[in-house]
Formats: sequence, structure tokens, C-alpha cells
Amino acid sequence: MKHSRFFGNSTPAIMLALLIVCPLNTLADNIWSYHQQSDSLTNQTYSFAQSPLPRPGLYDNIMLEIVCKENKLQAVIQADDLIASQGSSFNLEYQIDKKPSVTVQMKTFPDSKRKGYSYESAKRIADDMLTGQAIFIRVNTMIRTVLSSSMPLDTAAEPIKHVFADCGLSSSSNATSEPAYSLTDFEQEFSKLSLEQQQQVLAKVKKIMMEIR
Repeated sequence: MKHSRFFGNSTPAIMLALLIVCPLNTLADNIWSYHQQSDSLTNQTYSFAQSPLPRPGLYDNIMLEIVCKENKLQAVIQADDLIASQGSSFNLEYQIDKKPSVTVQMKTFPDSKRKGYSYESAKRIADDMLTGQAIFIRVNTMIRTVLSSSMPLDTAAEPIKHVFADCGLSSSSNATSEPAYSLTDFEQEFSKLSLEQQQQVLAKVKKIMMEIR
């Protein structure tokens, strides 16, 4: 009876504690984070900004990282599912908010089929992420399936800029100003022109290209 009375009196307090702790944990799990680790092979320290995992059941488990390793910036993506065979190229498509999607090529690590990287597109991806509130990702896999995920970006700026600083980089001016005019933007606006206007635009583009050569 004493035990029953003890737990009975404690139940409201325990339930209140759970109600307080659970939302805080959920919120904490939904933020980008900054980390420093040591490479066991080179014994050198590297840093990375890491995305939160998506909510269970809504998307595939994909994690995105912006890494500074050996003074080089690297974009890394890791999934629970197979992406491609080791050392193979694959396409990553990402979209910031409602802006046009961008496709970049990545490559799986030599020892992993679920983890890929890119040096060439790392800065562009990171700069683009600094301009929006969310990023949607699609990965075309080796078995012709598509993995997708959505990640918030409202807490990404500080960790990413910290990684930039570690690599001696600064964020692009595009992150705080109007995004650069892209080929996609041109094609969308060009298609809305009349045939006569399109011919005029093409004539001007031809003249510019001749002057550049």
C-alpha cells in the first residue's frame, strides 16, 4: 500500500516533467549543429555543420553536412539506404524554398554506398542554404529509386558560417542580396516572349558571344 500511495502521489509530477522535457528534446533535435572531430587516420581535426534528421515517416533518413577538412570545403550527404556503389557518381537535386531546383553531381566515398561528397559544389550549396528557410533534397540511387528529404534552414547560418571561418572562407554576397540570374530564370522568361521578341533576344545574345570570344 505504501508503494501504491507513493507512485500515486508522484504520478502528476512525473507526467509534468515528461510534458516539459519531451517538447524541448523535439525542438533540440530539429536544429543544425556544429561539431569538431579528429580524423583517426591523419590525426587532424576537422569541423562540420550537420543537419537534423527529418521527422520519422515523412521523408527518407538523409543527413546533410558542410565540412571543412584539410582546409577544403566539402558537402557530404548520408542516407540509411543505398545510393550508389563505392566511388560512383550520382546526382543530387536540391531546392531552396520555392526557388528553381539545382542539380549537382556527387560521388560516394570509396568505403561507402550510403555516403557521398562533393568539393566542387560545396560552396554553392552552402551559400544557397544561407538564403532560405528550408531545403528539399532528392537523390537518384543506383537502383533507380529516389530518396527525398526536407530540412529546415532557420538554424543553419551560424554552424555553416563557423565552418566557413574554419576554412578561411566568407559567405557569398548572394546570401544577403538578390540571387544571381540563372539559366533557368532566362529560359522561363524567354519562353514567355513572342517569336519576334525571342529573335531579338537571340540576336543580342549572339552579338555578346561573338564579343566574348
